[in-house]
Amino acid sequence: MIRITELNNIVTLTLNRAGKHNALSAEMIRAIHVGLDEVEQNADMRVLILAGEGRSFCAGMDLKDVIDNPPAMGEMLHELAKASLRIRSLQVPTIARVQGAAVGGGCGLMVVCDFAFTHPESKVGYPEVDLGVCPAVVAPWLIKKIGAGKARAMLLAGGTISGKQGFEAGLATHLCDLDDLPSAVTDFAENLAKGGKNAISTTKHWLNELDGSLNEAMLQRGADLSAKIIAGDEAQERLRQIYAK
Repeated sequence: MIRITELNNIVTLTLNRAGKHNALSAEMIRAIHVGLDEVEQNADMRVLILAGEGRSFCAGMDLKDVIDNPPAMGEMLHELAKASLRIRSLQVPTIARVQGAAVGGGCGLMVVCDFAFTHPESKVGYPEVDLGVCPAVVAPWLIKKIGAGKARAMLLAGGTISGKQGFEAGLATHLCDLDDLPSAVTDFAENLAKGGKNAISTTKHWLNELDGSLNEAMLQRGADLSAKIIAGDEAQERLRQIYAK
């Protein structure tokens, strides 16, 4: 479910579940952790690109897992929160290469990266409240990305927006045509890789301290809140209706 490639000290970690739009099942989240185990040990890595195979970057949580085993969602959400923190804590710059959909938890993976490239026609955002779900796991990263006021409006309104609107809102740092997306990300990554390794690592760690990114307790509290709501009748009824379609 994860593919890792490397070229010129630029590592690409690709979510490889294209048939399910790279949805975050329990197995996928475990695979992300295994992939992070590998990239964290790569002393030569200068940049990490987070990508998704196929038409979508990541369509969010796998609804089948949510419906089939609600009690297991607590563990899944905690592991997703941990994975997000591990991505944020990497000592090298991270870039999300976002095509198609980056929704819910997928949009969370997008905004936790230092940079995000997408295209005008992509679909991004947080439809959790529409599904009767609380977006508590992604909320800390969104607040850090676009500010508390804009994040409040986005998360309470739910729904999704286009990549162009997402760029204008601050979810993405770069916008380009879909056909140009791979080359634009590669060119940017190659330029980042020329920076001073120690300077970038120290700057990243200091920025993480300044904005509270290393507060694991808050992330785990968010996972608890989301797990409680997602196991409730409201969320389960809405999710079954959507999955039945």
